Amino acid sequence: MSSSFHQLPRQTALDLECAPKASLGNFIATGNENLLEILTEIKQSLQIGTPKTALKAEQRMIHIWGEGGSGRSHILEAMKLLADDLNQASWMLGHDSSDDDWREAGLVISENPQSFALLCVDDVDSLDEFAQGALFRMHNLIRESSSQVLLTSSKVPPTNLDLRDDLRTRLAWGLVFQMHVLSDDEKLNALEQAAQARGLQLSNDVPPWLLRHFHRDMSSLMSLMEALDTYSLETKRAVTLPLVKELLALKN
Repeated sequence: MSSSFHQLPRQTALDLECAPKASLGNFIATGNENLLEILTEIKQSLQIGTPKTALKAEQRMIHIWGEGGSGRSHILEAMKLLADDLNQASWMLGHDSSDDDWREAGLVISENPQSFALLCVDDVDSLDEFAQGALFRMHNLIRESSSQVLLTSSKVPPTNLDLRDDLRTRLAWGLVFQMHVLSDDEKLNALEQAAQARGLQLSNDVPPWLLRHFHRDMSSLMSLMEALDTYSLETKRAVTLPLVKELLALKN
């Protein structure tokens, strides 16, 4: 093993555990272009500070669904981070949120019906009875408001969810998007584009090897691209298959 490998700082390996911060900019939209267009409009409205007047009625309630690895959690995290960066009220709620978390979000939305608030709910099909009731009430509040946006996420369409009937109906009130998982060819193309964006030259055998031997979700693959970028610069070596295997060995 080369001496440069021994001299590498240990944080290089740890970078593999840190996915790039979720954003709409690093969301791979293949098959999900319409959803990205809507969310980009919301982002622009927030950035110019006029969500109250710029958001369309249907943008106040958006339900996204898709199987694991489709990027739905990435979208929720990206929108939550965007709202936080712009100092807008926002919540990321799910099955592990406390009753008080749900109460707080509902109270803020009910007391400020004309103020923007972003509610992101992940895996709605796993919510308990209390959370379902809270989400039902917030849906009603959001429908009557002029500015809130609701993003919910699940593994199946809202009409097929095992939830209380009134909530299931409300989840289909607004825009409903199915998020599509990238095919292997699309993942290969995404890896090549990510490498080009970083100025990395991947040897031809690297992308297909990663799909066969590394985690196949795009979050893990993009984390690896970040680490490879750092490792390639530190070792002053091209990104070849031996370099990839070396980095993964360092991680272990």
